[in-house]
Amino acid sequence: MSKNTKTQLSGKLAEVVVLGMQEKKGNDIVRLDMRTVNATLSDYFVICHADSTIQVNAIAKSIEDEVYKAFGQEPWHKEGHGNGEWILLDFVDVVVHIFKTEKRSHYGIEDLWGDAQVQSYQSA
Repeated sequence: MSKNTKTQLSGKLAEVVVLGMQEKKGNDIVRLDMRTVNATLSDYFVICHADSTIQVNAIAKSIEDEVYKAFGQEPWHKEGHGNGEWILLDFVDVVVHIFKTEKRSHYGIEDLWGDAQVQSYQSA
């Protein structure tokens, strides 16, 4: 697979992740383009937050369902489903972070990757 094709697929995957977040009203959805950031393995980080653990879990489920429908792909790795305060879904080229509101501001993931290009999305 060529690098250009891989980049196109990871971009489409990131867009499907955003759709899954929007379906369950994820707040402050952002996509960080990590392709130009040194020492990163993933092409994109997609981040949002929700006000309750129930909504955090619902967003994660929605993302998994949308990605599976579009690509037939399950996350390579996932963490945080037990406590619902920060769920990570790793699709290798796209890493998804779904935070409970106060955890997002506490960890400041966007600040850690300040040199990444940021694209913001509205909730559906």
